[in-house]
Amino acid sequence: MGSYWVRPYPPGTGRWIVIAWEAAALLFLAWATIRQFDLIGHGVRALAGSLAAIWAVGAWRIIQHGVYVSRDGVLIRGLVRSRTMSWRDIAGVRLHHTIHRLGRWELQRDMTVVIERNDGATVGTELWAQGVDFHARPKLFRAVYQEIRNRHRAAGEKKA
Repeated sequence: MGSYWVRPYPPGTGRWIVIAWEAAALLFLAWATIRQFDLIGHGVRALAGSLAAIWAVGAWRIIQHGVYVSRDGVLIRGLVRSRTMSWRDIAGVRLHHTIHRLGRWELQRDMTVVIERNDGATVGTELWAQGVDFHARPKLFRAVYQEIRNRHRAAGEKKA
């Protein structure tokens, strides 16, 4: 799949908040580690360099995180791994109503986009109606869902 990947939505401002939050958490970790182990000189520089590298990789993955489409298929980029599927391997794209339970309580009800494969398996996407990209933009969530469905439908029509 050597085609051009496009994320059909702009990243939300929540991503930048998460990146800033992670930077603050790593700064606190560095401060606590330096104080706990009485680090000086090279130890401080090694710790700072290591945590900066971890933050840079994490921030890059957070920025790249999401669902991308092309004429050939769909690419799901998570924080740790990415997954590519061609349109011919996908049976359908649907919304899934999620309910999180903790004992007797229902914590969250929300919609996510799920990809159904031809072999009967389902693949969860990074698209969540209340996530950092769509929390304040519910119309955009529906538009992205429709865009992915339309691309899948168009790929199916092209095959026939």
